[in-house]
Amino acid sequence: MASDCNMSSPEGHLPHYLQKEDPFASKLSREADIIAGFYLTIIGILSTLGNGYVIFRSSKRKKKLKPAEIMTVNLAVCDLGISVVGKPFSIISFFSHRWVFGWIGCRWYGWAGFFFGCASLITMTAVSLDRYLKICHLSYGTWLKRHHAFICLAIIWAYATFWATVPFAGVGNYAPEPFGTSCTLDWWLAQASVAGQAFILSILFFCLLFPTAVIVFSYVKIILKVKSSTKEVAHYDTRIQNSNVLEMKLTKVAMLICAGFLIAWIPYAVVSVWSAFGQPDSVPIQFSVVPTLLAKSAAMYNPIIYQIIDCKFACCRSAGLKTQQKSPLKKSRMYTVSAHRDSAAMNKTQLE
Repeated sequence: MASDCNMSSPEGHLPHYLQKEDPFASKLSREADIIAGFYLTIIGILSTLGNGYVIFRSSKRKKKLKPAEIMTVNLAVCDLGISVVGKPFSIISFFSHRWVFGWIGCRWYGWAGFFFGCASLITMTAVSLDRYLKICHLSYGTWLKRHHAFICLAIIWAYATFWATVPFAGVGNYAPEPFGTSCTLDWWLAQASVAGQAFILSILFFCLLFPTAVIVFSYVKIILKVKSSTKEVAHYDTRIQNSNVLEMKLTKVAMLICAGFLIAWIPYAVVSVWSAFGQPDSVPIQFSVVPTLLAKSAAMYNPIIYQIIDCKFACCRSAGLKTQQKSPLKKSRMYTVSAHRDSAAMNKTQLE
């Protein structure tokens, strides 16, 4: 079995999946496995229906989708992929009280989970950069077209494919989780060799830390920009104010999506890093399953966020329409006051 795992272990330490004769036997109680199975079933159904609905609704107006909306659809595709390709494996295994798909199924499940998870995070990174450039560097909004979004999608999928496939090149591996009924990256390679440590550190930097840093930087800059421009916008035409409100609603969607993803995945990342670089087997098995289940729920949040923000968009639009009907303004107002020309053009560019 050690040769099957393609790894060498130093004396005195073997990874958890080599310490037992059966690495895929559940280390949890049967009752805990059943509860986890029902939990994942509910998460999987809600995620599949929600993200499927987002994709279906977007497909009806696919030729009218703007670049930011195309990225949102890609995120729904990633979440749907996790739900359809990955969750059935873990659900069946939890109910069976063991991983029933062997090493080939384990590696496939680990690859699919990492592939779609990485694609989700890189998509959110691209969305955060889009919001940052559009709000903080206004000229960006004048040249971004649909074909730029499709080029970005190609880069995202190539990036995720590369990092998810690297373990198969002999520098990494996918292995069962400590509790036995799920599989993931072989974080325990960091305990085995310097090459294993280099592999794990590369994965952490390029697939978690760097994208997260870009997301945080983007939204911090956006918040600072919004605070500095709020007073200026207050002096302008009601229509300009409404445009600014709608633009910020779009930004809130992206911020909430990123926050939900990071909240779901960071506890899992912390436990995994501790397993890789801390004391061997220092994380209790019963504790390690909780971050895993939380991370698997990330694909469910986004459709809920879309629906909440859509309702707010509708309220915002109707309120703006009523305000304009009650207080009609001359159409030339935005263009006759020379001091406001640049700001009007700026806000029109943002709305586009």
